[in-house]
Amino acid sequence: MEKRCPALDTTGRNIHAEAAALRALGPATQVELPGGVVVWSVTSHAVIKDMLSNPKVTKSARNHWPAFYNGELNPSWEMISWVAMDNVSTSFGKDHLRLRRLIGKAFTPRRTEAVRPLVVGLTNMLLDGLAATPQGEVVDLKERFCYPLPGMLVAELIGMGEQQRAATAKVIDMMVDTTVTPEVAQSILLGWRGAMADLIAEKRANPGEDITSDLIAARDEDGSRLTEQELADTIFAILGAGSETTINFFDNAVTELLTHPEQLELVLSGQNSWDDVIDEILRVQSPLASLPLRYAAEDIELDGLTIPKGDPILINYAAVGRDPALHAECPEDFDIQRESKENLSFGHGPHYCLGAGIARLVANIGLSTLFERFPDLSLAVDRDELVPMPTFIMNGHRTLPVHLHAVAARQVA
Repeated sequence: MEKRCPALDTTGRNIHAEAAALRALGPATQVELPGGVVVWSVTSHAVIKDMLSNPKVTKSARNHWPAFYNGELNPSWEMISWVAMDNVSTSFGKDHLRLRRLIGKAFTPRRTEAVRPLVVGLTNMLLDGLAATPQGEVVDLKERFCYPLPGMLVAELIGMGEQQRAATAKVIDMMVDTTVTPEVAQSILLGWRGAMADLIAEKRANPGEDITSDLIAARDEDGSRLTEQELADTIFAILGAGSETTINFFDNAVTELLTHPEQLELVLSGQNSWDDVIDEILRVQSPLASLPLRYAAEDIELDGLTIPKGDPILINYAAVGRDPALHAECPEDFDIQRESKENLSFGHGPHYCLGAGIARLVANIGLSTLFERFPDLSLAVDRDELVPMPTFIMNGHRTLPVHLHAVAARQVA
């Protein structure tokens, strides 16, 4: 009887234990996704870093995944939204360079710094709301802070209204849920494409100072511009990548700091910086767990193992920063004073995250201001009572219940 490969746990109950178990099987091993789709899960830092910049590995299903372009993949496959997009994240070769040039104009260092007042304003608005909480009441910090801060920021940047943002956020939440049915998966695909079409039509009629309006108007050096599908899919990718990962970053950062008070004291006393916290969280608690999908454009040889041309590949980001081959000393421990905090949470190579600068800015302002306003913040439950999100794609909790305790006055710059 043929031995079946392990199926990834769709409930995401313990992504780090699962990553360690897969790493023990080798740098890459076959796993089963929902719908019975078999892919290669890669857990080695060295192999992943090479794959992220290797021209033999692409993100384009329409060019390099036979099951997709030959129509063998069920159109109602539970994870269809992750491979059916046509944007900078899933493009290949000249198309990728063209799209990255067009989109990169929205993420220059100058424009990133120009976002600072907006981040400060949103952060203070949310924390002012928290400060009005009755003494002793338990607050879900994920719902009241971790979730809305990046979501509202990215919506503002792409020119999306609050009602549109809230509706689209629900679609994104369902999209990262790896326990959904094929029927729900199909409704997700239709839902986000419909929402993006509405936003684009609105911005064509009433352009503003936002990324959507810029992308509608943008032309590359050769006169080319985004196709309608590229435009819609790219805006949605910016919304999802810019919000969901940062939500999980805040969730994990607050959890680690509150369960490691000695580490929190190091940064509050000035011995370490918030950048140290950010890098160590990205290393030990990557907001992404396993991101679908990449594909072998040619056969890939790995220590006697061959990933055949056309096979899909799942990069296990949860495994990268905890790889003992990279961090030999207690790689699973949260330690902002460790010398090397190397990680690949923003990617590497041609698909390195365009919004990394904005994400770092939001993380720094959000965390520093949160702990400045609520210096005695504490978890309202034991850490092991926090419930993981139902997904192997993202790394976070369903809720983050906390006690705010004393509230410090807002400091005016």
